[in-house]
Formats: sequence, structure tokens, C-alpha cells
Amino acid sequence: MTLNNWEREISKFMKKKSRNGRIIESESPTSTIIRTGKSKELPVTDFYIINYELLYKRLSDLSKLNIKTIVCDEVHNLRSKTTQKYKAVKKLAALPSLSYRIGLSGTPIFNRGSEIWPIVDILRPGLLGSFKEFCEYFCYVNDKGKAIVLENKRASLRNELQKHVMLRRKKSDVLKELKDKVRYKEIIDSDTDYYFEELGKIWTKLEGEQKDAETAFDKSASYQRAIQSERQIAGIAKLPHVINFVKNIMEIEESVVVFCHHKVIHKLLNERLQEFSPVSIIGGQSDNFRQDQIDKFQKGESKLMIAGLRAGNVGINLTRAKYVIFAELDWSPAVHRQAEDRLHRIGQKNTVFAYYLIGKDTLDDHVANILVDKSYEIDTIMD
Repeated sequence: MTLNNWEREISKFMKKKSRNGRIIESESPTSTIIRTGKSKELPVTDFYIINYELLYKRLSDLSKLNIKTIVCDEVHNLRSKTTQKYKAVKKLAALPSLSYRIGLSGTPIFNRGSEIWPIVDILRPGLLGSFKEFCEYFCYVNDKGKAIVLENKRASLRNELQKHVMLRRKKSDVLKELKDKVRYKEIIDSDTDYYFEELGKIWTKLEGEQKDAETAFDKSASYQRAIQSERQIAGIAKLPHVINFVKNIMEIEESVVVFCHHKVIHKLLNERLQEFSPVSIIGGQSDNFRQDQIDKFQKGESKLMIAGLRAGNVGINLTRAKYVIFAELDWSPAVHRQAEDRLHRIGQKNTVFAYYLIGKDTLDDHVANILVDKSYEIDTIMD
């Protein structure tokens, strides 16, 4: 949710009340939106709204305000304890004046169950012990050094969370009228000649970089670049078949949302589906332009939305559509679920159909298998 949305919702729902409980309509809570990292004294208001990325820069200013409550929206953004935003929230949460800590998320675990520890350590410090203690009791470390919650410990972790810190509500519990969400895994053809030719170039380049690397960091960075490059060529290799799939859905004159990961794929989809006058969401757009694109789609002025997976998967409403197509895959199941839920939410009157397009004989096969494994771990902990 954007800062402006939070300000609007606070004004709408947090009306001031008199001592007898009656709402005083003429008075709304005061809010300050913090948009700059430059340190300066903040005015005295009821609410302060700030992005995680700016928080560490304004921590000293906020620390002077006798804050009683912090609300961490999309709290999964704090799943890494090494980031500046996590460290800033951790310090803010430790202020003597603070009485309440609240985290909000539909997808608190993005990839692996151990991501829940940093979040809980902010909301209820000490509940799961130190990270070392948490890992020793609940986890094993895989061959890539990742802490994975043991299968026989997942239920006990869920019980601990539900007992002390987590209020979990599914859509089926609170939105009785909401129709189902149906997922389809579609194996589509890819240009394997192109894919393997480009893959050879990528790995040849990687071998040279690994040989010349002076540090472990250099080696890791070059390997990550190679994987990203392979993801991109996998997207390009299946693109003609993705285009055909989208056109077949568009023929039934329904609104459709297509998600992709790479900017080059986003650009090519826009160019090759221009006959449908698509609107788009991608990183770098202004708030006003982005909202204009959403409004055009929701009003039916365009039946096709092409959105970046990480840019368009949170904070927006695309309930005009009941079809969502994933032209590329993310490594995180939570990113896909958030993207699906742009359609599958309050206001949706139809069953939502989500199509995952898997390029045959490409990296997609491997990513799809990893997503299944991660989803199983997440679901057995959360649900």
C-alpha cells in the first residue's frame, strides 16, 4: 500500500471518539508522510507514515517522538536480519516508549520457514530464542547453507506462532462470497536452439570470470549474473508461445493480466501485443502514471495489463480480470501468490484462473520444482 493510501485509510477508519464512544465526525487523526531522508524535526501528529527504505535515515528523528505503537505493513520485507531496514525497525521497536508492535502480511514467509525468525524477533523478542537457538531446534542447513525448517518441526512451529504472535485468517474464513482460485501449470514449447546457443555463451563467460575472480564475493557475483542471464533467455525462448497463449485468452474478450520479470520481456510483450492497446506497470513509473494505468484497466478502457512481477504484485487492485498469466517465474512462491491476489480479493465476483507457463527443456523446469518444494514448506508452517 502506498503512503497516500495509508493516509487516506487512516482518515477514513480512525475517526476520533468522545469519552462516551461516539464518533466526532469533524475530527480525524493527524498524519505526517515522511518522504525525504534529510534529518529534521518532525511535527507532532497522531501518525507518521514512512517507507522502510527511509527509516534508517530518520530513525533519530522518530526516536524523539514518544511513539507508542509501530505497524509494519508487508512485514515480510523484514525477513532478512542483515538489511538496514530490519536493523532500523529493530531499534525503533526497542524504544522504551513503545507498547505495541504489529506486523501485517498475507505472505509472511517468502521462500523458507526460517524467514519467520527475524519478523518474530521484532514483534515478540525472544519468543523463538536467538537465531542460532531457533536453527538448532527447528532447522537443518541444506547444501547451499540455507536454514530449512525440519518437516517434523513445522507443526510445532506453527502452533508456537499461533499461540503467541500470529493471528492467521484465510480468505475462505472472512470472504465467504469470494470464488475459488484455480492454478494451471502449462508446459509450452521453447526455442531450444536459441536457448542452448545463448546458454553456452553465458557459461563460457562465467568460466572466464570464475578463473579471474580474486575473491569469493567476485565468484558469487559472477555466478548470480549468469543465473539471471539464463532466466532472461528462458523467457525470450518461450516468448512466441507466450504471445500465442495470451492471444488465445484475449479472443474470448476477457480482461487479462500478464506478469513477467525482466524489463526486456515486458517491452517485447508490449510491442507484440500492441493490437490490444495494453496498459502496464513496471518499476520506475510515477505514482500518478501507475494509478492511471490501473484505473484504465479497472474501467475496461484496456483489457490487457502487462505488469512486472515485483512492481505489480502488491498494493493494487486488478479485479476487472479473472485470468492471470505468468509469462516468467519468480524464485519465491509468495511473489506469485501476491500477484494472483491482485485479482483474487474483495470485489472479485468470478473464479480466478492462474496460468503458469513453463518453458519446456529450459531453466523453468528447475525453478518450477524449487517452487513446489518451497510452497510445501511454507504451507505446512502457516496453514
